[in-house]
Amino acid sequence: MPLEIWIIDDDLVSLYATRYRIDQANVNAKVLDFDNAEIALNVYLEKQRTEQNLPDIILLDLVMPEMCGWRFLEEIDKVPETRKKPEIYVLSAFSNSKDRKRAKDHGAIHGHFDKPLSKLNMEKMLIPLDPRS
Repeated sequence: MPLEIWIIDDDLVSLYATRYRIDQANVNAKVLDFDNAEIALNVYLEKQRTEQNLPDIILLDLVMPEMCGWRFLEEIDKVPETRKKPEIYVLSAFSNSKDRKRAKDHGAIHGHFDKPLSKLNMEKMLIPLDPRS
C-alpha cells in the first residue's frame, strides 16, 4: 500500500517543488495537495470520522491566509487519538527564529525544513516509511 502524503501550502510554486522532490525520492506514494489548510482539516476530520486511512505524512506550510499552519496544528491536536496520527513536517521560510523554535518545540511536529525542500531532507523523511524498504 502506498504512503499517503499531504502537502498543505498556498504557494503553487512550493506545491510543485515539493511534489517534484517526492518524485525524486522514488517512493511508493499517493500525494494529495491542498492550497487551503481549512479544506485539508475538513478532509482529515471526515477521514477520522469515517475511519478511513489518515495520511502517513503531512507537509505543512505555516504562513497561509484564512487558516495558518499553527491553527491547523491546534485543531489536529483536538482530535482524539484513536489511531496513529500522521507525521507532520513543517515547510516554511521561517521569517524569524521565534517560529523556528516554536516548530522545534511543538509536540506534533516531527521536523521542520526550509523551503524549498532539499532532496536529501525529503529522502530522510520518506525512505524509512516506504513500505518497499
